[in-house]
Amino acid sequence: MPADRELDIVLLGATGFTGGLTAEYLTAHAPAGLRWALAGRSKEKLEAVRERLGVDVPLVVADSSDAESLAELAARTRVVISTVGPYLEHGEPLVAACAAAGTDYVDLTGEPEFVDRVYLDHHETAVRTGARIVHACGFDSVPHDLGAYFTVRELAPTGPVTLRGVVRAGGMFSGGTFHSALGQISRGKQMRAAAADRRKAEPRPEGRSSRAVGGKPHRDPLLGYWLLPMPTIDPFIVARSGAALASYGPEFRYSHFAGTKTLRYAAGGAAFVGGVALAAQIGPLRRALGARIARGDGPDEARRAKSWFTVDFVGETDGRTLRTRVSGGDPGYGETAKMLAESALCLALDDNPTTAGQVTTAQAMGDALLVRLQAAGIRFEVVD
Repeated sequence: MPADRELDIVLLGATGFTGGLTAEYLTAHAPAGLRWALAGRSKEKLEAVRERLGVDVPLVVADSSDAESLAELAARTRVVISTVGPYLEHGEPLVAACAAAGTDYVDLTGEPEFVDRVYLDHHETAVRTGARIVHACGFDSVPHDLGAYFTVRELAPTGPVTLRGVVRAGGMFSGGTFHSALGQISRGKQMRAAAADRRKAEPRPEGRSSRAVGGKPHRDPLLGYWLLPMPTIDPFIVARSGAALASYGPEFRYSHFAGTKTLRYAAGGAAFVGGVALAAQIGPLRRALGARIARGDGPDEARRAKSWFTVDFVGETDGRTLRTRVSGGDPGYGETAKMLAESALCLALDDNPTTAGQVTTAQAMGDALLVRLQAAGIRFEVVD
């Protein structure tokens, strides 16, 4: 990583809701001497954020549609945090600037098409310059990717591994997440095409295999939950970590589910997801849904304080079964800001594995990020 940069971390999108929470986290938890800055389109709004935070940090005016301003931003810092979504609309120019400059990059995207297109267009450039492009550094997909990493580490397998992750949460998703999801659901054809193009271009691990496996709705006898397959980016992120890391064993399979206590809730959840997916295909309905939740909006602090999440993992290998759990507070906002900020701090400050290009959190940071998140209050534990 370039050591002669003016700044360690720049946060782009600090005037948005999740970006503001990330700025608050950095203000409270950044180590002494960290050189970080707030970035966005409006200097006046950035000044208001800085005044609210009560912190003396530089301001960088940059626009996601202005390639020159993004190139200047990337050249000044070692790590860029982006909270400017939907990323398919706004994200690619910043990734391009970071890849070209050898600057590490983290974001909150849960958009598979964006991630696949970035891999195809910018992975090789980042490999050449040494930049680490790490997507999905919030609730998508840190608990799932590092939870799988933690479970495999505890299993220490010698043979094939079958792992399932089961997500439960109480809380609101963010407006940005909702708009990103609507956009992706409406672009099924393009999303599949990007995934197919990536499969053709991406090399496979030699002598090993790792992939995400879709499941069917069923009741899990060990966990006691009804399980619904989750069509999110998380299983693909976990499978890419499995492909990159030999510690996942010679044959790694991961399935990803939402868990509910009763069949009635499972059926209701399936109906809701199906209804949103159908509405997203119809322009007027998609716009009407999007108008109900504004980008950048979020719940107040009292409501966030009541929110929670758990991800239970069940790993099977070598005739053994292990159950682990990742848990924390508000998944959509507070914990997401924490995960994102700690990911950036980890890249900027810690002794990480040597990687470059588009990499996952487990691949790029692994143990170092686990230690950081545990110290920050996110629990990774073996369940008896």
